[in-house]
Amino acid sequence: MSTVTESGGESSARKMRRIRVSPTSIESLDADILCIIFSFLDLFNLVHCTVVCNSWNVVIKRLKLLQASCRKMHHLGSSDFPSSSSTSVAEVDVEDFAMKHHKLALLRGRIQIERWEAHSHRVSQCRMKKGLLLTGVGDKVMRLWSLKSYKCMEEYSLPDVSSLIDFDFDESKIVGLVGTRISIWRRNGQRSIFPSREGTFPKGLCMRYIDPEAVVGCEDGTARVFDMYSKTCSQIIRTHGGPITCLSLSENQKFLSGSSLGRVTVSDPMMDQPVATLKSTITAGGIQTISFNQSTNLAFTGTTGGYVSCWDLRKMGRLWEKRVSPNVVYSIQQLQNDASIMVAGGIDGVLRVIDQKSGRVLTRFIMDDKGLSTTLRSNNNQAAIEKRWRGKRVCHDIEIDKIERKLRPQISCLAVGMKKVVTAHNGKFISVWKFNI
Repeated sequence: MSTVTESGGESSARKMRRIRVSPTSIESLDADILCIIFSFLDLFNLVHCTVVCNSWNVVIKRLKLLQASCRKMHHLGSSDFPSSSSTSVAEVDVEDFAMKHHKLALLRGRIQIERWEAHSHRVSQCRMKKGLLLTGVGDKVMRLWSLKSYKCMEEYSLPDVSSLIDFDFDESKIVGLVGTRISIWRRNGQRSIFPSREGTFPKGLCMRYIDPEAVVGCEDGTARVFDMYSKTCSQIIRTHGGPITCLSLSENQKFLSGSSLGRVTVSDPMMDQPVATLKSTITAGGIQTISFNQSTNLAFTGTTGGYVSCWDLRKMGRLWEKRVSPNVVYSIQQLQNDASIMVAGGIDGVLRVIDQKSGRVLTRFIMDDKGLSTTLRSNNNQAAIEKRWRGKRVCHDIEIDKIERKLRPQISCLAVGMKKVVTAHNGKFISVWKFNI
């Protein structure tokens, strides 16, 4: 039977077949269906939908879904979210609302903790970027994990005779301080090693990089600046009289270094002496960690004595200094561009949320021994998940030493993501703390 009519057009049968196989796109959904879908979203995701396209913006504005979500947030107890029904989509700053939602989740949200065995020996360091987590230090491999599936995406082996000291990563490469050398692993698995001349590279204790330069903090108090592409040392800066224990780099080429002697220096790779030296007025212990906030030009340090300090790099002075823990603070981190809160962890195993402006501890978390369950996954490269379905907040008047140690394993390193915190405990496990409103 012919499939073409006398007028040269397609037959009705062929038209029906063509219609049936046509793919359905998001644009084909009418406003009523979109309204149903959007009504299930929380404020964080709803705000993101307003900037996808004009049609979505119109639907959300017409139904006043954003105003309803703002009122819900306000009723939950956050003054950061307006309660007025006059709030419009046009007034919403997506990044600002995301930060407020993140803060509210950490301060008031439900806590779910998922743990998995990341390494066979131990893992003391972790770095998180764009849904990926890099773990290592303790055995001869680094592993790159998906935080969505907890699947090991890639594995990077270390030289047999060298130990991994520090590392970081980006979209294309892994950079590690291995023994007295810098190694670069391309994400395709190829590795290159910086040449090291005898006597020119003393023991390194920490490393950070921003393309094209990597900075190594050394045991002799010097910071060595390397060009990662020419593989040469471009500058040696005498920053401290004692070992450099931590580093933080800024986008304006300056970098901060902390020492075991309790001082922080601000240095420029183009100069052989520090630009400024920052010193505590009290005996706070050696500097253990530094975090720099690009959006505010504030630096935060944690010490072996449990103190956290805030430094204004525009005035090169201290804004506040508070003792937040009776023991060592190993790690401090905040979301990029978040000027509100930061998270600190240390040897006592308590996760603390701290106000960046005052240094006040807003809330504290530990693992909850209730609702513990275990789930094993047997797929290739899939992690064995141990799920602690709840974390709990600890009142400020409770003595930490009286809490069971298994509920607060020491936090050797942490990384902060949107409504989540990842912690390493110097053991086999990695923990992901998820905060949901």
